[in-house]
Amino acid sequence: TINPHASCMIMTTEILRSMLYRGSDVSREMAWVVFDEVHYMRDRDRGVVWEEVMILLPDSVRLVFLSATIPNAREFAEWICRIKHQPCHVIYTDKRPVPLQHYLFPAGGDGVYMVVDEKGQFREDNFHKALTALQNAAESTNVDTKKMLKRKGKANLGDLEKIVRMCSDRGYLPLIVFSFSRKECEANAVALKKMDVTDDDEKRLIDEVFNNAIMTLGDEDRELPQVQSMLPLLRRGLGIHHGGLLPMLKEVVEILFQESLIKVLFSTETFAMGINMPAKTVVFTNTRKWDGVEYRILNAGEYIQMSGRAGRRGKDDRGLTIIMFDEKVEPDVAKEMFMGQSSKIYSAFHLGYNMLINLLRLEGADPDYMIQRSFHQFQKDKSALEIQGKKQDLEAEVANLEDLRVAVNDDSSYAFNVDEAIADYYYIDKQLSKKMDERREIVIQPEHIAPFLNPGRLVCMKDGDTDWGWGILISAARKKLTENNSVLDDSEPQWVLDVFLPCDPEDKDRPPADAKAEGRIFPMALTLVQKISKIRSNMPTGDLDSDDSRRALLKTLHQIKNHKSFKQGIPELDPVGEMNIKSEEMNSVVATIADLQKKLSTNSFHGHDKMQLYYDCFSKKVNLHRQVQDLEKQINQSRFMVMSDDLRAMRRVLRRLEFIDKDGVVQLKGRMACEITSADEILMTEIVFQNVFADIDANNIIALCSCLVFDEKSEDPITNNLDLMKAFETCKGIARNVAEIMVENKIPIDVEEYVQKLKPQLMDVVLHWLEGKRFHEIMNQCNLYEGSVVRVIRRLEELIRELATAAKTIGNEELASKLNEGRSRLKRGIIF
Repeated sequence: TINPHASCMIMTTEILRSMLYRGSDVSREMAWVVFDEVHYMRDRDRGVVWEEVMILLPDSVRLVFLSATIPNAREFAEWICRIKHQPCHVIYTDKRPVPLQHYLFPAGGDGVYMVVDEKGQFREDNFHKALTALQNAAESTNVDTKKMLKRKGKANLGDLEKIVRMCSDRGYLPLIVFSFSRKECEANAVALKKMDVTDDDEKRLIDEVFNNAIMTLGDEDRELPQVQSMLPLLRRGLGIHHGGLLPMLKEVVEILFQESLIKVLFSTETFAMGINMPAKTVVFTNTRKWDGVEYRILNAGEYIQMSGRAGRRGKDDRGLTIIMFDEKVEPDVAKEMFMGQSSKIYSAFHLGYNMLINLLRLEGADPDYMIQRSFHQFQKDKSALEIQGKKQDLEAEVANLEDLRVAVNDDSSYAFNVDEAIADYYYIDKQLSKKMDERREIVIQPEHIAPFLNPGRLVCMKDGDTDWGWGILISAARKKLTENNSVLDDSEPQWVLDVFLPCDPEDKDRPPADAKAEGRIFPMALTLVQKISKIRSNMPTGDLDSDDSRRALLKTLHQIKNHKSFKQGIPELDPVGEMNIKSEEMNSVVATIADLQKKLSTNSFHGHDKMQLYYDCFSKKVNLHRQVQDLEKQINQSRFMVMSDDLRAMRRVLRRLEFIDKDGVVQLKGRMACEITSADEILMTEIVFQNVFADIDANNIIALCSCLVFDEKSEDPITNNLDLMKAFETCKGIARNVAEIMVENKIPIDVEEYVQKLKPQLMDVVLHWLEGKRFHEIMNQCNLYEGSVVRVIRRLEELIRELATAAKTIGNEELASKLNEGRSRLKRGIIF
């Protein structure tokens, strides 16, 4: 710690967490804690640390939370009140100090279209103009697709140059260009090789800042390709900022950007997080990103966070956001992105072994204490209250329907018990419709129905909730199912019917709402046929899709439906007598249907004029009852503490591996695991306790530990150092064993995935660094970005420091001194 006795200390949440668990002096003297960018709580991996700290802080400490993107701040404040027993004031504004305008730039187009103005109005007309421009540009360059793909990258860069030039000419600089990959950032910057937006004085200043910064590096580190290639870009007013850069270069870029010496900055999303460096204009090169699971469109929260960098307070009267897009985006999706609320904070709380063991060690705290106070449990309890309210409303409605005669407003006297009769009628009717459905399923099997699918036959169609009613069959054939007009090779041919149906003149995908109707031929799956009729109509001659034919068909259909012979409805084909379906299944269904129909006809309500009123009322009552039961189930589930199953399973794992004893008292292994937060604490402890480190030297131990902190994709070869490989295989065996024990204790993990978390690709790099090689030499050995290597080695140093402390805690002085001695060789040069 630098200056541990200062009156104001700045630290990461992780450090504060370990202070609270250790009970350090500082944590007893704190009066205020300020959490900046508190929306990090929703982060999948680190969010839980923020919650732990908020829960563990003593009630006497006052808290301040800062964030630009929490729409559910009120809910968050309620939670703080509940766990801290003190009021929490929400101070917020929805107004941006500098209004934003959002523009679209269609790929291959030649201008921008404003889609959201500074008052926050979505301009639908401009949005459609932009889409049209995109289509026109695509059609004019509609070369062979392969050529198109090759050109696509280049066209995009050409577009980018257009935008940067336009901003430069109109005085819209400085400009941040967001891309979602490091490679793309660099490619974009290199592509603008003709751009130069600085004058001679600015060039001189840039040289000075850059040269002063690299004076801090050793001579050979100044020769690193990344350092060398940066200055020519910076001098022309262009900068690059992403996680793969050396920390020193990132800092230089940030300083130059703050001083307005960099006019165009190519950056990844991280630049929008926590670095307060606004520009006049922000450009997005893409609207999709890979989030580790899928390739998806940006959500409103991410878009707000990034576009929020546009517009400098006190300098600009408005900020501009320009989005380059090269594919059709649905207006709703775009609207949601531009106008949406930033995403609510949902708790990312989850139990970790380190948390569990630390809580078991602490006086007066246990894991249940933590879970019950978590934001996760609070949100669950709150939704349970809402459900409870809903349930009470529904129960009141049910009570109003208790007496059916009052509900339907009927005071006539009946010779039979009304409630029993209608209940009986309702349940028989439900059974009947179920059996009718079974009969339909048999009838529409291709072997039964195919001989009757002749043109002109009347068929009744229903698609999901859309009831089309009777239509005229035009043709039926077996076709292979197509997906976006491409035939799927492995799909079975399915029956598809072309059916002429009346539709709404306004919306042709809906049945007509009133007497006005047009006719249209729809392709429909055989499974949508509800009934098939005896009637076949005459077909008009000529093209059946012409307007005349459609009018003729509509007229024929209307005449048949309203024919006086069919007062009882259009006659259906008899499955047994006419379609000749003689299966046992059919006979049994037909017999049951006849039986149920007989029962219905003998019911006292059969044919009664008030039957429908009573039926609807009873049906509503049954549905409400079912909804009340569903809500009851949900309430019962939320009564249980969240994660209680996980907690039991994790305790079993800790007992099996002897981290705690049967009474939950923390053992030696557990005391070691408490100290480790930079890597998988269970696996790390097991590796130490199985003496993997006993017979190998410090360098090899540290190189081996890199497997636990390296988490990027890498194609680099694994080491050919035999001792290291042997030790690595041992570690994999231990990991497999730990994973299998977890699975046995009902923890849902994949054993192979758990073992694959050990990534050996950086072992050689770390070894050579420990042996004193230069940074540029180790960079020649691997295909990673410099910044990634620096980050891994810094995390590794932190892990080794924790391990050394842990080794002391358990009395293994030999390992502790080995690690400290190795750490002194690790911590040197450009990396630190």
